[in-house]
Amino acid sequence: MPDLAERVAAQARAIAPDAVRMRRDLHRHPEVAWTERRTTYRIAEALTKQGLEPRVRPDGIGLLVEVGSEAPIVGFRADIDALPIQEETGAPYRSQVDGLMHACGHDAHAAMAVGMAGTLAGLGDLPGTARFLFQPAEEDIPSGAARLVEEGAHHDLDAIFAYHVDPAIRAGFVGLRVGPITSAADKVHIRLTGPGGHTSRPDRTVDLINVAARVVTDLPTLLSEELGPDRHLTFVFGRIAGGGAANAIPSAVEISGTARVREVDVWRELPSLIERYVGQIAATYGAGMELDYRQGSPPVDNDGHVIDVIRHAVTEILGPDGVRPTPQSMGSEDFSWFLEAVPGALVRLGVGMSDHPVDVHSPTFDLDEAAIEHGIAVGALSLLRLMERPR
Repeated sequence: MPDLAERVAAQARAIAPDAVRMRRDLHRHPEVAWTERRTTYRIAEALTKQGLEPRVRPDGIGLLVEVGSEAPIVGFRADIDALPIQEETGAPYRSQVDGLMHACGHDAHAAMAVGMAGTLAGLGDLPGTARFLFQPAEEDIPSGAARLVEEGAHHDLDAIFAYHVDPAIRAGFVGLRVGPITSAADKVHIRLTGPGGHTSRPDRTVDLINVAARVVTDLPTLLSEELGPDRHLTFVFGRIAGGGAANAIPSAVEISGTARVREVDVWRELPSLIERYVGQIAATYGAGMELDYRQGSPPVDNDGHVIDVIRHAVTEILGPDGVRPTPQSMGSEDFSWFLEAVPGALVRLGVGMSDHPVDVHSPTFDLDEAAIEHGIAVGALSLLRLMERPR
């Protein structure tokens, strides 16, 4: 009789073509945060056809489904939202929605989760229960994960994990790391104000363009000096807007950017530090200042036990060389909100198609769809092994 890993691999192989078709359907019809109604419907439809009973959230966006009925209960999170990016891949399954694209692989995450649920359902009796959380709005602040945690979607879970596709890792390999694997990312919007005036007489007013330039150049340096060399901060502005004429000093200038940090303690104190330093710069030159600080998610901190169980499952499916080390990223992931309450892990699933991959959030991003079968098999076996080895 085949062992469990062989049975899981066979089930995953049989269901993978349907998962690829689902991924392509979701890819053609992307929906951004808190609009994922069609996506939710398609996922629920596919799960129902597998004989499962999905529970759609009251607003029709996002859903849960369980396979099995016994304790322990372990979970898998799949995010389902797309991005406001115009696709430029030219793929036959490219986005049909102008200005929107699945540029971060959430279509694949959702399709693989449906495939995992079908794989586990096809195995018969399970040593526990697998709960699949199809989460909206991973890309938004406040995030969908925070909302699901507020709603109690994580209750009774002994462990949870999630995938993030990684084009820097070839398909057929999985990146694992114990401890922090992502960083926190916050959005910062600053509005500077002054009386305005003529560029021939800057001494009679507040030269807001100059003040904005001071903020852009001085603020990251001041923060880095405050935090010291042992703490990691990446603060970059992506937008600056103000004025409409070359000879007029504007009365308002707006600048926006992101602050990314690796350490939770730094993340918690950063809003007050930024407010203090921007206020000092503005006051020095007589400008008014308004700060809109949108705090994102804390870093994802992978649990050692969960990673150990997944590592063994990866080697059972992909062989002893299937695991790759992966560094802590400066990107963020709202999956961290689940890990505030449940031990778990974020796993980097290799989807790379070349030695020079296009990164996520790019208009030309695509993935090697062979990774979908790998993801289904590794994910389903990881859930089973977590049922067998609860903390």
